Amino acid sequence: MQNENITRRNALLAQKVIKGLESRNMTGYYAGSKKEALALALALIPEGSSVTMGGAMSAHEIGLVQALKDGNYNFIDRDACEDKRAAMLAAYDADVFLASANAITEDGIMVNIDGNSNRVSAIAQGPRKVVFIVGMNKVCPDQDSAMKRARNVAAPINAQRFGLNTPCAKTGACMDCKSPDTICCQFLITRFSRHKDRIHVILVNGNLGF
Repeated sequence: MQNENITRRNALLAQKVIKGLESRNMTGYYAGSKKEALALALALIPEGSSVTMGGAMSAHEIGLVQALKDGNYNFIDRDACEDKRAAMLAAYDADVFLASANAITEDGIMVNIDGNSNRVSAIAQGPRKVVFIVGMNKVCPDQDSAMKRARNVAAPINAQRFGLNTPCAKTGACMDCKSPDTICCQFLITRFSRHKDRIHVILVNGNLGF
């Protein structure tokens, strides 16, 4: 069970992040548990919606992916499709795109790194609504520290997870490589949403994803 002091700190810090998101034309929420996060996410996704995602482990961890598969939704499962390119392209016309962030700042800026770039491109433009599931472990003081987290924590872990032959997979830290296997191909900084009610960020008490 998580320490009560950490839980209290997360709840207070989340309110600061939510205010930052609101100032950037994005909507933030705080969930005290995975169960609360799942309920919030489902409330944002109308039944019958077409839904797809990138590689957001956090959405799996709160049970959202399974709930969508089991529910009345048109869930486009890239991993189950023979034509993965077609599934990726379908994301740009989806009602809802599920994502997470490699890092988020205390004032609401999100940082994401991508190899194939289907995830960051869909976050930037296309889907009518983007729902982020973000653990409080990904909150950083500022944009510089958020970028460092994305490059030195998220990227090496993901490179190891996919069995890629990158320097960071061997050292555990970013080497600013140009390896053919690099997943640091595109960097997306989401600092403002031009379209109100498009980007929704659910901050979850505890550690989710990488």
